[in-house]
Amino acid sequence: MSNDGHIILEMANITKVFPGVKALDGVTMKVRRGDVHAICGENGAGKSTLMKVLSGVYPHGTYTGDILFEGRTMNFNNIKSSEQEGIVIIHQELALIPELSVTENIFLGEEVTKGGLIDWGEARSRALELLARVGLDINPDTAIKKLGVGQQQLVEIAKALNKNVKLLILDEPTAALNEDDSANLLDLMRGLQGKGITQIMISHKLNEIAAVSDAVTVIRDGRTVETYDVVAGQVDEDRIIRAMVGRSIENRYPDHESNPGEVLFEVENWTVEHPDLPGRLTSKSASFTVRAGEIVGFAGLMGAGRTELARSLFGRSYGIHRGGRMMLEGREITPKNVSQAIDAGLAYVTEDRKVLGLNLLDTIKTTITSANLKNIVKRGLLDLEKETEVANGYRDDLRIKTPSVDVGVATLSGGNQQKVVLAKWMYTQPKVLILDEPTRGIDVGAKYEIYKLIQALADQGKAVIVISSELPEVLGICDRIYTICEGRITGCLAAGEADQETLMRRMTTTVGQPNEAIPA
Repeated sequence: MSNDGHIILEMANITKVFPGVKALDGVTMKVRRGDVHAICGENGAGKSTLMKVLSGVYPHGTYTGDILFEGRTMNFNNIKSSEQEGIVIIHQELALIPELSVTENIFLGEEVTKGGLIDWGEARSRALELLARVGLDINPDTAIKKLGVGQQQLVEIAKALNKNVKLLILDEPTAALNEDDSANLLDLMRGLQGKGITQIMISHKLNEIAAVSDAVTVIRDGRTVETYDVVAGQVDEDRIIRAMVGRSIENRYPDHESNPGEVLFEVENWTVEHPDLPGRLTSKSASFTVRAGEIVGFAGLMGAGRTELARSLFGRSYGIHRGGRMMLEGREITPKNVSQAIDAGLAYVTEDRKVLGLNLLDTIKTTITSANLKNIVKRGLLDLEKETEVANGYRDDLRIKTPSVDVGVATLSGGNQQKVVLAKWMYTQPKVLILDEPTRGIDVGAKYEIYKLIQALADQGKAVIVISSELPEVLGICDRIYTICEGRITGCLAAGEADQETLMRRMTTTVGQPNEAIPA
């Protein structure tokens, strides 16, 4: 821990409101000079919003509360103004230009000039010095797009060091890194701390927080829960988990009596490589089962590999398959594309309905029938009467609020759009239905209706997989829950024997857990 007890940063009563949502509600935090200060919280707790307020992404006047840096009140109007004071943020989505060289990226906006012209020789030699400070031995003329994510992250830090950084903010710095790159980055953070640079790290990974932090602030639902000092290597992970998830769960889930049958869908040792990063596995020997009539949840934090696993199963629509097999009704299936996956009996409802799930230019009826057109074709032509009849049937069954199935899906609310996506996949008559974040961005009333639909699908004997970032949701509607961390399945629990703390513990560690409570 830093010997210098001086407070370099104080954020007092920070409140930030978006239309209809209070993202931050009176958040208060103090950071000591020279510390590595970790900020933890569930997805959507407000961590990134707080850092965007601090760095001027959300300018002064768009929030209430005070920012004091080095004892002075700060009114940042943009990122440039915070950087001039020595506050530099490295976002999860790196802000590098892929086509430009490392040197060009490091000095972008702060070019090294001589006589009004860019001095490339001086820029190159300064870039080499900065790269040496972050331990990166590469040619500074290399284009960013030719570097791995770990190397790109280090270039971002080199860029920050050029700005005489006093406070470095790292937002989920290891989310996209493999184990070696993550360890390298944590070592670098310790090295920067030794040179007097204060750091704020937003992270889900408790083992990393434990390794480098001097203090921890936990944010939940836009409020500060607690801040406390720690000794690096001796962090009380249980305390952090309790603080992250310790909210009451209201009765927002319909009652349901589950009657699972035989194992319907089985995945063994499923291994997938990242499509753009050779050697990085997004799914590491994943094995799981789903019974007929069972709702199985997959819980994991952002970057854990849940969506990548689901998409790779659905016709290998993500990554490079490196091993493993799928069994449906006891027979191996090998769908190599989405069309074959649908024919085999799989359906996948994407987490991003607006980009991947819907064509917002289409009508409701066109969307609902689009994944199973062969069912409404008569003598080689679309049977438009049948299309309307099918769409109206789903509109009534799913209570989609619309005057007509001939209107565009873009006219519907988020909850009704999600029902249309569900209808589209239900019409393919799948045996296995994978639902990725099925209630994201939907109000509580619409969520309840979606939960009832999910339960009805299970009652029809389908195997239903639900991926969700909301722990109360997986506990509220699933029969069993698998946890994933960094591409590895770390355990499985019957929902009745699980709680948020147990799940969070398994979602933040890659140590294999005994798979208790997995039915034989």
